[in-house]
Amino acid sequence: MLSLRVDLNCDMGESFGAYELGRDEEILAYVTSANIACGFHAGDPSVMRKTVQMALEKGVAIGAHPGLPDLVGFGRRNMAISPQEAYDLTVYQIGALQAFVQAAGGTLQHVKPHGALYNMAAQDAGLSLAIAEAVYRVDPALILYGLSGSQLVLAGEQIGLRTAHEIFADRTYQPDGTLTPRTAPGALIDDPATAAAQVIRMVRDGTVRADTVCIHGDGHHALAFAGEIRKQLQEQNIVVTAAGKAL
Repeated sequence: MLSLRVDLNCDMGESFGAYELGRDEEILAYVTSANIACGFHAGDPSVMRKTVQMALEKGVAIGAHPGLPDLVGFGRRNMAISPQEAYDLTVYQIGALQAFVQAAGGTLQHVKPHGALYNMAAQDAGLSLAIAEAVYRVDPALILYGLSGSQLVLAGEQIGLRTAHEIFADRTYQPDGTLTPRTAPGALIDDPATAAAQVIRMVRDGTVRADTVCIHGDGHHALAFAGEIRKQLQEQNIVVTAAGKAL
């Protein structure tokens, strides 16, 4: 029997100017892939460079984390954008991070849209296809991360990309498989043990495809979540490895 394998990813590089967010350097000790903000919803050039360097030093695979142009709302507010606008902002942000990765001697592994852009694309076929096309045209070797079973991963597969079906450690789900809106009661999981149990269940039972598990780096318990989930996965003999090696 083949061993179960899963990628453990975290959103990071979300500080901006004088404002620091997250415990990126510590979390990098536990995750296998890093989704680095590209300056639209969070991050800035200096933060991007530093986060790329830290990830490379830790041997963590790097992905671009493009979001909506909404620093004030942290990219978590829906915007009425067209598929063409989604394509343009995705290409722009991938290109920015890719340049920092190449300048540091690394290779970009994947692209994962952020926040509202991610959730909108999960259900909107037009937006998802535009994002997938943007990724493919920049580099068809990139892996597209998206909510498991969503329009985004389906669009990626349709256009010829490798995809990683993603589950969330620190979020609850609706009956239709979408994430519970952050504004709703019980949307966020605060207990590391509860989060780890949800991850183990979803990876093992196979009812939802789980290629990669997300931890939100801006969460209050992100470091504790990363450590506990990595520990529990290893104790369950589930191999934790970057998506580029697992797919």
